[in-house]
Amino acid sequence: MDARFLAIDELTAPPSIAVVVDVMRACTVAAWAFAQGAEKIVLAASLDEALALKARHPDWVALKDGPAAPGFDAVNSPGLLRSTDLGGRTVVQKTTAGTVGALAVKEASLVLCAGFVVAEATARILRARGCDEVTFVVTGEGGRADEDLACARYIAGRADETVTDAAPFLRRAATSRTATELTEGVRQGAHPDDVALCLELDRFPFALVAAQEDSLMVLRAADSASVHPVHPVHPVHP
Repeated sequence: MDARFLAIDELTAPPSIAVVVDVMRACTVAAWAFAQGAEKIVLAASLDEALALKARHPDWVALKDGPAAPGFDAVNSPGLLRSTDLGGRTVVQKTTAGTVGALAVKEASLVLCAGFVVAEATARILRARGCDEVTFVVTGEGGRADEDLACARYIAGRADETVTDAAPFLRRAATSRTATELTEGVRQGAHPDDVALCLELDRFPFALVAAQEDSLMVLRAADSASVHPVHPVHPVHP
């Protein structure tokens, strides 16, 4: 498999297959949302769009980066989200990197969103599809985030089955600048367990598949063997 690792700004044309990686924390949060029962996640292009969607659909759950803010129901933290019952709900997610990356490749024939928590499920889809060329969109720090690069390279290695040991990749992620900032409380809207939760390898059995539905980019949990959406799961308890 020919794997390319690009920053969002380096995307010059829609790739055929894209894997959008945001370990800390958008993709991890998305996986937790589905684990807590969410039906789908709508990826918003801006805070204004997220608020507009929430205004049109008051029962939807709006989520953003940073501290709590008027109009939003939750923040982009797996540690804070894991105790929220999202059974059957639609989540609107807007973050500074992960959602931007997914929207940047919305024209791709297959868009997967990934972190360590869904790494093997993501690699399984790539293996099943027999993908010859895959573009990994490294969303953090202009494509230089160690945690995202480590996860992208790990998934690429699992997709062609050349990598079996996740430990070096997890260590790289654990010592990244983002992990340090989260641990030291530099970033707002965080929980002390966020880093640990983002580094739980293969916590969930499903993959995250994004596709355009009408005028929206929608993320769903999918069976990694068939890329078919799965029914919302019952909320899990930490």
